Parts: sequence; structure tokens; C-alpha cells
Amino acid sequence: MLLVAVTALGSWSYSFRLGPRKPELPHLLVEWFDDMDGSDETAALARGLTQEIVGQLSKFKDIVVVQPLGQVETDVGYVVAGSVDMSDESFRFRVRMLNRADGSVLWAHSYDGTTRVPDLLKVQSDIAADVATSLAQAYGAIFEADAKRVVPGAPNDRAAYFCTLSYYSYRAGFDPEALPSVRSCLEKAAERFPGYATAWALLSLIYIDEVRFRYPFDSAGSSPLIDRALAAAARAVELEPTNVRALQAQMIALYFNGEIDAAMRVGSRGMTINPNDTVFLGEYGYRLALSGKWAEGCPLVEEARKRNPGPVAYYEVGLAVCAYFSGDLRQAVVWVRKANVRGNALYHVIAAAIFAEGGHAADAEVERAWLMQYEPALVTNVRHEALLRFGRSEDAERFLGSLRKAGLDFSD
Repeated sequence: MLLVAVTALGSWSYSFRLGPRKPELPHLLVEWFDDMDGSDETAALARGLTQEIVGQLSKFKDIVVVQPLGQVETDVGYVVAGSVDMSDESFRFRVRMLNRADGSVLWAHSYDGTTRVPDLLKVQSDIAADVATSLAQAYGAIFEADAKRVVPGAPNDRAAYFCTLSYYSYRAGFDPEALPSVRSCLEKAAERFPGYATAWALLSLIYIDEVRFRYPFDSAGSSPLIDRALAAAARAVELEPTNVRALQAQMIALYFNGEIDAAMRVGSRGMTINPNDTVFLGEYGYRLALSGKWAEGCPLVEEARKRNPGPVAYYEVGLAVCAYFSGDLRQAVVWVRKANVRGNALYHVIAAAIFAEGGHAADAEVERAWLMQYEPALVTNVRHEALLRFGRSEDAERFLGSLRKAGLDFSD
């Protein structure tokens, strides 16, 4: 699992001579899909699906997509193969991803579609989007397979890529104890590979996490971190303007710097570039919702939860907040009970507000007691934390009113 990526970090050593622009990234060979019927129509469909999937996969910047050129592809670690057969008005597409080293099947799926001309292009596009998302997104099949290959003492060109896996492992549970080692690894990766946009992007996100998960809020310490986050994100976008992780970092850094309109413009651009990156989809939905555009943002959070194979608790907490602000307190309680991020202090703040507003006094008291025991400084400073996150003061005040109902005493 991805946890391996974090535990291996302490064993890696780096030489700080300047490296190439990027470390060794996973190479994915997409073979031409087989025509099982031998007809011109099936051959054309198989070729079209191949090209569409290659195009969708190429939007993900932390893999290298290659196609057969007649020679042996020595750097390829994974292979996508598939086949198409047709009937009069429908087709079936079977696709799989294999480990090239041993031929083991790491992922497989079948898709059915119509061959009616008005629908065919959309069906091909939808299938390609699903395949690309399943394979290449964070927590997808390639990331899961690579996480299991992380070993101590990896060469520098591989270790830097493994740093990105360690970030996603940390992010899965927001483990504050893992943050320093992940930050150090990403800083070294960016130093050795100054052209590696994803390393700069994830480093920016780590800096922001140090701001938003540090209690009590420290204005003197947070301002330089936000500046670093903005600079690292800008560097990532400069290196790869179409890298959605870079755009995600810039969006969130701008948001926490109070530049909400600018953040939303960056988010919209990222969605245009790659709507199939569900990590970006979820973060953009979060920012839209928290900025006050609940009706626009919350469906994106829900879609990210459905489509991302990684940890879903982050989205479930978001959906709890969405239900709270829509006035559906019953559903808000359902979502907050379902989420399993009890080590994160902000979860307890959100749960306290929802339980109190929903009339679950005993549950609200449990959350209040947890916060007073483990994060009293967060309680004292919760007004600032709310204003930092909500784009509209009226949303923050509504949320703070629910915390008062939970019995939390904080300064105005």
C-alpha cells in the first residue's frame, strides 16, 4: 500500500548535483487494440479507442505514454492491451493493464457501447475517460502498483518519483507525523530535479497544509509559508502550464492567501485541461463550495467521491458540510458519521457543529470534550480558522453559531 512510500523515505539519500528535468516516471505502453471480428468497422473502432485512450492518458503528467514503434520499448513498466468485438448495434471492449515484467494483470474492465453513429463518438470518449482515470489518477492502478515497488536505497531518479507517492500516502490520512519527512523528501526532489513540476506542486500543497493544520494559527509563521506555497506553485505552473497538480497547488495557495476569485479562475482552467483527474475535481469542488458557491461545488465533491479509488473520508466530510449548509441536517449527520478521519482536529470541529445543529447533544458533547482535551488552542482560535476557510463571512458566522450550540467557548 501507499504507506510503504512514507516509511521508506528515511532510508533514502540524495546527491545534490543537478539532475535532469524529471526523475524516472512510469512508462505505460498502449498497444493497438485487437479487432476480434476482422471487419473494417471493428478495426476502425479498435483504432479509434486506442487513439482516444492515448489522448486521455496523456493529460496525466506523471506518466509517460508510449505506443509501439516497431522496436523494443526497454523502459516500459506497464502495458495496456484490449480487444473489441461488435454485433449489429453494439460492441464490447475488454481492456487490461499488465505488469510487463511478469505479465500479471493489475487491472481489467469491460465496457459495452452502442455503434449508432450519433452516439459512438461520445461513447468512445466516455470509455477512454474512465480507463484513463482508473489507471493514471492519484490512487489509481499505476500509483497502487508503483507504491508496492518502493524500496529503501532507490536510485535518485526513482526516489524523487516515489516522493510523490509518499505525498499521496500522507494525504490519505492527513497524518501530521508524516508531514516533515514528506516535505523534506519533496524539497530534495525539487532541488535535484528543478524541472519536475509535480514535485514543486506537491511541495506547495505541503506548505499550505502546514498553515491550515497548525494550531493555534500563527500569523508570523504562516505568512512566509503561504509565500513559499505561492512561489512553488508558480514555479510548477511555469514549468508545465497543463499540469493539473500544479494548477491545484496554485488554486489552493491563492485561496488561502485570500485571492478567492483568482483561485477559482485557476480551478476552472484545470477542469478544462483534465476533468478526469478526480483529485483536482474534488479540490476544485471544495473551493467552490467553501467560497459560497455550494450548488456548484458540492456536486463535484460528490462526483470525486464516486470516481476516486483512494480514501473517501475527505470527500465524505466535505459532503457533510455541504448537507449542513443546504439545511439537510439528517444527511449531514449521516455523512459525518460515515467519515473516518477522527485523528484530524478539523473533523471534530465539523462534527461538533453538525451534531449540535442537528439536535444530537450527546454526540456534540463528545466532540467538544475531544477538542478541549486534545486541541484547546484550536477552540480558542476557531473564529480565525473559520474565516480562513469560508469565503463568505455569513457562512463562517452560521458555522460558529452551531459551535456555540455545541458548548464551545471561543473568543470573538
